[in-house]
Amino acid sequence: MNITKEQIDELNAVVKVAVTKDDYFDKVETILKDYRKQANIPGFRKGQVPMGLIKKQYGKAVLVDEVNKLLQDNLNKYLTEEKLDVLGNPLPKQQDNFNWDSEEFAFEFELGLAPNFSVDLKSKKAITHYKIIADKKMVDEQVERIQKQYGKLISKSEIGKKDDVNGIFKNEAEEIDNKTVIEIEKIKSKKALESLLGKKVGDVVTLNTKGLFKEDYLLGSSLGIDGEKSEKLDIEVTFTIEEINEKEPAKLDQELFDKLFGKDVVTSEKELKERIKEDSEKQFEQQSDQKLLNDVTEYFIDNIKFDLPTEFLTKWIQMTGEKQLTEEEANEEFEKSEKGLRYQLIEGKIIQENGIQIQFDELKEFAKGFIKQQMAQFGQLNPKDEELDNIAARVLSNQDEVKRLSEQLMSQKLLTLYKEKANLKTKEVTYEDFVKEVYG
Repeated sequence: MNITKEQIDELNAVVKVAVTKDDYFDKVETILKDYRKQANIPGFRKGQVPMGLIKKQYGKAVLVDEVNKLLQDNLNKYLTEEKLDVLGNPLPKQQDNFNWDSEEFAFEFELGLAPNFSVDLKSKKAITHYKIIADKKMVDEQVERIQKQYGKLISKSEIGKKDDVNGIFKNEAEEIDNKTVIEIEKIKSKKALESLLGKKVGDVVTLNTKGLFKEDYLLGSSLGIDGEKSEKLDIEVTFTIEEINEKEPAKLDQELFDKLFGKDVVTSEKELKERIKEDSEKQFEQQSDQKLLNDVTEYFIDNIKFDLPTEFLTKWIQMTGEKQLTEEEANEEFEKSEKGLRYQLIEGKIIQENGIQIQFDELKEFAKGFIKQQMAQFGQLNPKDEELDNIAARVLSNQDEVKRLSEQLMSQKLLTLYKEKANLKTKEVTYEDFVKEVYG
């Protein structure tokens, strides 16, 4: 077998494969002899069928199968040995005069080659790395939420501005009949607020759904209907008051601190606020890191310029999907995937040039950390190493999980690299300002 490459341009090449009779003959003969031993053909004893009949019946199919196997194995070997960085897979060229009755065959495959480019991690313009802080306002609000959450209910005779009210929303036409609890502080409509304040158990109040709550999602859950339906709802509902409670805030004492963090971990209001600030900023760090990763990615895609073998890739998309696409459909698919492909190539170059690798032991420790976080959410704060090892082994036996965790770990390694080597400027913001600046 002879394989040669014809370079069309920097991004396209054609590989020619010449297959001779010597390459496949022995293998085909061996398979046909095995067929002969097993063949059950009427009029002949098993194993005594004439070889000519076996060749006539099975010879072409065996030949095609073996030549295709030879092509696949040797083409892959050639691409590896020649260190050809191909995009997609080799595409066989149509040959109108091809004849399987011949003893020698010539095949041609189109290749799309990866472009040559360089990546400078030090961008000319500094990329913003947000440091999100929990300011005094946020910490104080969190303390208030904790006090309210762990406070005790005091029954009241009439509704006040800070009360929780149990009741039933009804509207026959919309089939609404839902028991719920509403927090008066979360009512947005002034008219609704005026209608509710001062009312007593047993009273029935008529409210309009449009703009009822400060947060839109509360309407759907309060009425017991789908959130999407509630967004467009503008009707009147009745609310029958069943119970009125004021929540007396919990005292900031050792009993509450122990309930929140364990015995004697936090011993004062000052320590509580420090802990809330620290925990909040750890959570914010994940959002800040994700924003940095997205911004670095976008910067590279926009600023690292290189050509792609567009015609080849469009043809590859057209021919290799579950169903063959039209040329127009393939062009649309290429446009959708081009940005992702460009970053895939850039990321691959960064990983290669910086020697980033993922070892199995690293992946196992990463999986154990992930499992530990999940267990902590269900109150299992100190799992044993043996238990973590067993769960990690089960997780890593699933190839989909291995792929998902590997991608997360690689993102973490790239993020560490960018923090070390990219041109970053740190910007300290409150969470409120971060949301406004980043999400508008």
